[in-house]
Amino acid sequence: MKVDPIIDLKNIKSIKKLLSDNPRDRLLFIMGINSGLRVQDILALKIGDVKICKIGDRIAVKEKKTGKDNVFIMNKEILNALQDYLRTIDLIEDHFLFKSRKGRNYPITTYAVTQMVQRWADEINLVGNFGAHSLRKTWCYHQRKTFGVSWEVLAKRLNHSSPSITRRYLGVQEEEVEEILLNTI
Repeated sequence: MKVDPIIDLKNIKSIKKLLSDNPRDRLLFIMGINSGLRVQDILALKIGDVKICKIGDRIAVKEKKTGKDNVFIMNKEILNALQDYLRTIDLIEDHFLFKSRKGRNYPITTYAVTQMVQRWADEINLVGNFGAHSLRKTWCYHQRKTFGVSWEVLAKRLNHSSPSITRRYLGVQEEEVEEILLNTI
């Protein structure tokens, strides 16, 4: 299923507010929309990977899908959500950061995250197709649209092997295409 990014910043703010009483889910959402990582790579993080991080720290990640090395950098938003969450759990270094309630030490599944994202979207009356990958696509969309990051830089960050893959992430809206047709030369 093709999923959509969360385009409107008001909706992002609404989901953060919705999750204010759930530190784990709030961290998952914030990390997803602020790191550009695939959910499966976020879910692979262990408490020991992040528990003593500061703003600007680089966390090494080996991408499950591609086997490529990647990093994410701890920003203020992720760190605040992380600290809130870590205050609510036992800090066992080899435990998964997003631990499932099933089994001794397994992460929640990508499927569970898809259901969570769909539920969050429904709860704020957001219309569209949303799932786990919406978090990465939201990061990509806002890097391009809100911060003006070039698609070449995004392609490098996303570790894509071809520009056509990156294009699918950019979330170019029909209105944007029509807007440029008004440009005069």
